[in-house]
Amino acid sequence: MEMQTLRLRAEANRLESPDSRQAIERAAAILRGGGTVALPTETVYGLGANALDPAAIAKIFAAKQRPGWDPLIVHVCDEAMLATVAAEIPDPARHLIAAFWPGPLTLLLPRSPAIPDAVTAGRPLVGLRMPAHPVALAVIRRAGVPIAAPSANRFGHTSPTTAQHVLDDLDGRIDAVLDAGPTAYGVESTVLDPNQSPMVAYRPGAITLEQIRAIAGPAEFYVETEALLAAPREAMPSPGVGLRHYAPNAKLILVDAVESDRDFVSRSEQIARGHCGERFGILLPTGWLGEGRRKPFDTIGDPPASPLPTFDWGDWSEPAQLAQRLFAGLRHLDSLGCTIVFCPVPPGDGIGAAIRDRLRKAASSPN
Repeated sequence: MEMQTLRLRAEANRLESPDSRQAIERAAAILRGGGTVALPTETVYGLGANALDPAAIAKIFAAKQRPGWDPLIVHVCDEAMLATVAAEIPDPARHLIAAFWPGPLTLLLPRSPAIPDAVTAGRPLVGLRMPAHPVALAVIRRAGVPIAAPSANRFGHTSPTTAQHVLDDLDGRIDAVLDAGPTAYGVESTVLDPNQSPMVAYRPGAITLEQIRAIAGPAEFYVETEALLAAPREAMPSPGVGLRHYAPNAKLILVDAVESDRDFVSRSEQIARGHCGERFGILLPTGWLGEGRRKPFDTIGDPPASPLPTFDWGDWSEPAQLAQRLFAGLRHLDSLGCTIVFCPVPPGDGIGAAIRDRLRKAASSPN
C-alpha cells in the first residue's frame, strides 16, 4: 500500500494566512474523498478519515496495522455534527460537554445508525470528542464530516506528538500529514462512559477524575482484567484499554516510589547489573544528576557505558510538562539506539494518573 505522503503545514495562530488556508483545504478535500490525513490535536496527532465511510475507516486499520477489535474515537466540530453520530446524550454527558468541550475528553455515547460497525468494533457506544486544536477544528469543519482519528502511529507503538513522529511510523502508508507543530498535552484524551453510575473512566488523561466528579457526579477508573494482558478475543469496551499500547522499541524499566535522584540512580544501577551488554538510556527530570555528580551506569559493563544517553524530561514538580514530553522522550532514546530505558515514575495525582497509565502500558508491551 506504498503511496506518497504529503506534508502540509498550517499555523494554529494564523489560520487565515494563505498557506494555512491552502493546507487546511487540501487536507479537508482528501478526507472528503475517502483518504487519510494525520491531524494535530491538543493531545497527540491522530490519523483521520471520514467516520461515516467504511472504506475510509478500513484505510486507518490498514495503515496502522490495527486489529479490528480496537474501536476508534470520532471527532466533531460542533453540536450539530455531534447530533449526527450520537443517538442519545445523557444529562451527565451534557454537563461535561458544557464544561470541557472543546478539550481532551472523549465520551462514550450511544451511536447513531450512521456510524459503521468498524468504528466501534460492533459495540453500541461510540467514543466522541471535540478537539481543542484550532487546526483540527478547521479541518473537520471544512471537510463537513465527522472524523475518526486514533493516534497516528503503528499499532502499539509510542504515540506521535509531532508531524515527524507520524512520518517515522506512517510515511508512505497515508495520504498526508498536516504539520502544526508539537502537541500541547502529549497524552491522549480521557475516555469516559457517562451512561452509568458511577461513571467509568476507561483511560486517564488531562481531564482528571476529580474534575469529572465535580461536574457530573460519581466516577471511577476502569479496572483491567487479566484477559486484556494478551490480544483479546472480542471487542475492547473502549479505545485505550488493554496493555499493547505506547511501547518504544527499547525495553522500558520503571522505577517507582522514587524519593530522590540518588535513590533513582541507586535502584536503577542494581537492576542494570543484570542486563550486561545493553545500551542504557534515561528519561531524566530537569536538574537531576547535576554538575559534578557521578552519572549512573558509568561503572557497569565492559567497557563501561559512557556517555550515557539521556532525555531532558522536564520539571519533576510540573507533571503537565512531563506528560507533554513523555512520548517525544521515548522516541528520542529509541533514535539513539538505546535497548533499555530507565524511567522514574511520578506521583499519580491529576495528570500524573495519565502518565503512570502510559508508562505502565509501555513497560508491559512486548518489545
